[in-house]
Amino acid sequence: MLWTLPNILTLSRIIAIPVIVALMFIAQSWAAWTALGIYTLACITDWLDGYLARLQNLESPIGKFLDPIADKLLVGALLLTMAGTAERLSFWGLPAAIIILMREILVSGLREYLAGLRIGVPVSRLAKWKTAVQMVALGILIVGPWGPGNWPWVSIGEVGLWIAALITVVTGWDYLKSGLRHMT
Repeated sequence: MLWTLPNILTLSRIIAIPVIVALMFIAQSWAAWTALGIYTLACITDWLDGYLARLQNLESPIGKFLDPIADKLLVGALLLTMAGTAERLSFWGLPAAIIILMREILVSGLREYLAGLRIGVPVSRLAKWKTAVQMVALGILIVGPWGPGNWPWVSIGEVGLWIAALITVVTGWDYLKSGLRHMT
């Protein structure tokens, strides 16, 4: 069941990653806005693939496996790329990026461990809010200094990233507490 529309959308998100990253290394307005457009489509597929899978009864083990991986690959690649391009993420935004990456690794490891025990970890409503805030913040940071007007887009994006990082700490702690109950 790899070649269902929901799985193709998930795979398209993975394929978009190197394109977005490559565009982010081109210090031009057109490249930033093109990267944002592709990123926006990737974010839409994040919602659409799950919606279509449920609507068309096409949920599959491969889809459940690929979807969170695609999300983490996209977020990780963007945060690392931004850390490597000073115009998109300052020294003050770097700790937020590190917190987000640490939580993603923690939750992935926890989910893998609990899956071995045949215990699922549902996504909380707060984690969905974290994802939404994070998506918007990353989008703002992709455009960064090439944003419209004279607004401090990098600073605005970093504030959003910090909000996502704080929510990340809360949701990460919730997942960890839940996981620890099954480990002890």
